[in-house]
Amino acid sequence: MSDIEGVYEDLEADVSLEKFREAVEAKVEQMGGLADEETAAMLVAHEIGESEVGGIADIEPGMEDVKFVAKVTSIGEVRTFERDSEDEDGRVVNVEVADETGSVRAAFWDQHAEAAIEELEEGQVLRVKGRPKEGFSGVEVSVDDVQPDPDTEVDVQVADTHTVEALSLGLSNVNLVGLVLDTDSVRTFDRDDGSEGKVSNLVLGDSTGRVRVTLWDEQADTATAIDPGTTVEVIDGYVKDRDGTLELHVGNRGAVEEVDEEVEYIPESTPIEDLEIDQMVDIAGVVRSADPKRTFDRDDGSEGQVRNIRVQDATGDIRVAMWGEKADIDIGPGDEVALGDVEIQDGWQDDLEASAGWQSTVTVLESDSAAAGDAADESGDSSDANAGLSAFAGGDGDDSDDSTETDSDAETAATDTSSDAATESDDPTDGEELEFTGVVVQAGDPVVLDDGESTMSVSTDVDVGLGEEVTARGVVRDGRLEANDVF
Repeated sequence: MSDIEGVYEDLEADVSLEKFREAVEAKVEQMGGLADEETAAMLVAHEIGESEVGGIADIEPGMEDVKFVAKVTSIGEVRTFERDSEDEDGRVVNVEVADETGSVRAAFWDQHAEAAIEELEEGQVLRVKGRPKEGFSGVEVSVDDVQPDPDTEVDVQVADTHTVEALSLGLSNVNLVGLVLDTDSVRTFDRDDGSEGKVSNLVLGDSTGRVRVTLWDEQADTATAIDPGTTVEVIDGYVKDRDGTLELHVGNRGAVEEVDEEVEYIPESTPIEDLEIDQMVDIAGVVRSADPKRTFDRDDGSEGQVRNIRVQDATGDIRVAMWGEKADIDIGPGDEVALGDVEIQDGWQDDLEASAGWQSTVTVLESDSAAAGDAADESGDSSDANAGLSAFAGGDGDDSDDSTETDSDAETAATDTSSDAATESDDPTDGEELEFTGVVVQAGDPVVLDDGESTMSVSTDVDVGLGEEVTARGVVRDGRLEANDVF
């Protein structure tokens, strides 16, 4: 075994022996005879080891130099730009490349740009050397050298249209057809340069899963123009990470357009009987009851809103608090719903509750069926009414988020707790024995119950939770119900 082969044996890098020999010969020539083959081989091995990455997922901005093998998934167009103090325009071509660990945009500049257009094709495997940096849609690699590598297999499917399941961090030029499951309002924010930006979100689903789509600036208004149940195509999106979850972003170069295609979305839900506190889960079922929307004042002086519904599947039922804009969704008893990314919390009397905040998805799979609700009531089981949940078919720069409201916010709700809050004709009189059933809209002292038509202040030592439906029985004193029993 030669010295070169011995060093190569110890080299843990994806490079052929032939390529390694060529690099060693070039190194010997470069050093003008100051290094023999073994020394040159060790130098080359060190250089390769320093820059070779295990996969695209390992590439990070700030790395001095990287080498990797990847497959071409898409090739952009040549763009020209003016350079300062230079007569000749610069040229760049963005090429998407991917391996089994992820994808990255490779920028081919000037003469490399011309070669990319003339010689590259989708599906081709390349050995790339370049410099990583933070780009417009994530990490990019400025290409210094590239060589075709037809002998290496890279298990990446090249497709014009992606599925939710196929999305990976750093992927750009993404086209995806999906069913709109949920939409959001447009929010504005101030950029560092003083300009105003806009952002909104919608949620898309296909047969492989669900993804949140963030729309920026010119695209933000699209979310208000599209109704849930519409099939759309995202054009030229890019994938980013947000708190460990992949999101698809659409900027001014992209678009979201309605298309005439049928997309099936099958929600995967956790049975209600299997839910545990502090989980972030998907649930689905039939709405058994829906309380009126209530507003409250937050600690910062802003106004919030919440609405409680009770959802039942074949295994049990759970109260769901729908916060913010989710409280405006038209949902009633008998509706079949899918609730994505709801947080399971500790509720009243150690019962579990689900919280649907800004990050949650609320999809009405089949709207109102009073008959379905009645049937579920008669059977005491939602298995029949829940049958329609197996499929749902149809023909979200600078992030600016709405924070998830919490029960503690709602407990500060300013509620009219005096006897004047009740209608004049129904005002209870002092000394009257009264039984009042309502939803807890204030859990402090006093407890305030709301039956949808009037409110009642209740003096009690019983620990109740916001949103619970309770009955208080006792005697009215000064417009307040002094409860002997709360159940």
